[in-house]
Amino acid sequence: MASIRRTLSPYHERHYQNGGHPFSVSVQSQSQKLMSNGKFSSPLPSFGFGVWRLLGGMRYSRRNVLSRCLILFFLGFVLGLTLFGDFEDLNSINFPGKMKLPLVNDRLELKDAVIPRPSALLDRVQLQIEEKKEMNEQLDLNPQKQLIVVTPTYNRALQAYYLNRLGQVLKLVEPPLLWIVVEMNAASLETADILRKMGIMYRHLVCSKNMTDIKDRGVHQRNSALEHIERHRLDGIVYFADDDNIYSLELFESMRKISRFGTWPVAMLEQSKNKAILEGPVCNGSQVIGWHTNEKSKRLRRFHVDMSGFAFNSTILWDPKLWRRPTAAPIRQLDTVKEGFQETTFIEQLVEDESQMEGIPPGCSRVLNWHLHLEARKLVYPKGWSIQENLDTVIATTT
Repeated sequence: MASIRRTLSPYHERHYQNGGHPFSVSVQSQSQKLMSNGKFSSPLPSFGFGVWRLLGGMRYSRRNVLSRCLILFFLGFVLGLTLFGDFEDLNSINFPGKMKLPLVNDRLELKDAVIPRPSALLDRVQLQIEEKKEMNEQLDLNPQKQLIVVTPTYNRALQAYYLNRLGQVLKLVEPPLLWIVVEMNAASLETADILRKMGIMYRHLVCSKNMTDIKDRGVHQRNSALEHIERHRLDGIVYFADDDNIYSLELFESMRKISRFGTWPVAMLEQSKNKAILEGPVCNGSQVIGWHTNEKSKRLRRFHVDMSGFAFNSTILWDPKLWRRPTAAPIRQLDTVKEGFQETTFIEQLVEDESQMEGIPPGCSRVLNWHLHLEARKLVYPKGWSIQENLDTVIATTT
């Protein structure tokens, strides 16, 4: 009988020579590399070597695929957590641009570590901080009160000059500011053109009254503005500014501090007098304690104030409950009183006495506006501007 001799393949020879599964060669080489690496001080490499030998000793079959996957997953999870050992080994790894991190009691301490950052990044962060700081400062500022400046005007020789001069002053005042200009019977195109080109917020009103029954034109014009403020519930500080007066910017900025009613001294200069007359409050700080007056005929007045020498909160007109007014009757100027008494009768509707007034500037020690009377009354043009006869002169021209 013939005998058949089977020779072993090189694969089986390596298997039996090593005394185990052919996978043992690769497992041993990998474990030796792990053990010979001095960077790892953890005992897990020896544990992993045993696990790999266990896996290598298992016969490869379909029933063992699930077991192998579970073991490999668990082994990878454990090695991922503890492969590098202690944090001390991090300092031995050569990362580009690395820095030493101080260790205190086996914990990472970053309190005193200096982390360098690029200069471009520093500039960008600093710019963002400054922008945020500036925005916070703007948001923390209290919004300024609106100024409602009421100006009655009428047709005369210097009307355009006066309106332009007052408008240029108001243009320099910090907003919000509303300029209410009131004309009689009809709105002139010249006035509308001046207001439109001034570049400030304005309202052009018309007071429709029969001029034959009017004693003081300005009283009805101011009442039209008061009615407009009350009807539209405009919130701000109301100030009657005639177009022929002279005002300082400090006066308008001081008005924003008024809570209810503010007053200040006014210097008046008339054509018939060669000296200025001071009229207004005497103050102790911001408290009104008396009045300046030089005219004996005005001693009967309760408050010695010029029309351009006070301002008040507009809510007094349309919110009487806020200021505990005894009556809700409209507050208006009176045309039935004698000349010079319009101011005091109007102020008596706003406040009860001096305790509800505020003197500005503190101490009332400076004159912030002048009331000038430079025009002759009942004349369209001042004296010397008109001629008695027309000049019929014909001038020949040659070409």
